[in-house]
Amino acid sequence: MQRLPPPLLPLLRSPFQGEVLAWLYLHADEEFSATELAERFGVSVATASREADRLATAGLILDRRRGRLRLLRANLDTPVGRPLADLLAVTYGPVAILGDLLAGVAGIGEAYLYGSWAARYQGEPGDVPRDVDVLVVGDPDEDELYDAARNAERTLGREVNMRRVSRRAWQAGGSDPFLKSVRSRPIVRLDLAGGDDRAMGTGPSRP
Repeated sequence: MQRLPPPLLPLLRSPFQGEVLAWLYLHADEEFSATELAERFGVSVATASREADRLATAGLILDRRRGRLRLLRANLDTPVGRPLADLLAVTYGPVAILGDLLAGVAGIGEAYLYGSWAARYQGEPGDVPRDVDVLVVGDPDEDELYDAARNAERTLGREVNMRRVSRRAWQAGGSDPFLKSVRSRPIVRLDLAGGDDRAMGTGPSRP
């Protein structure tokens, strides 16, 4: 069966292509191995290596060997480098950007993307959303959340809406109409510690 193109950016061949490009281009000063990318986005190392081969052949990424390790990074030194980074930021950027920003905010236990962007990320068809909804679980300072949202907006090129709920409310969940609605639709858990995101299909996980 032929796979449909990813709703967030139908120009791409697969969701994983968007995920790996966005991760590399929005962390352009860093290098990642194919194994790290495979673990992060829940695909096999063979799949990640094949994608790296395609992107390196096209000149979109650079690779080098360090012993047995193959390290990958974005190639911004091309005519399409900066425009591609901007396009990836407004499509696949929330996963790559928001986890990093929220990791620096004290008091957050968990954080999730929900609403239309999360639905598109998980493969639900529709227009690319104009904003991104983020659910923060814990008791972070409201001003710090506001600053993180505004910082994210400058990179992502769209409105970022953050909603805070207590751990107790999130764990209870079922009696709150808003949280019940959130849980009934696709959600994407953000990595707040630099560890692995786990996939439901592709990308970071639902809880």
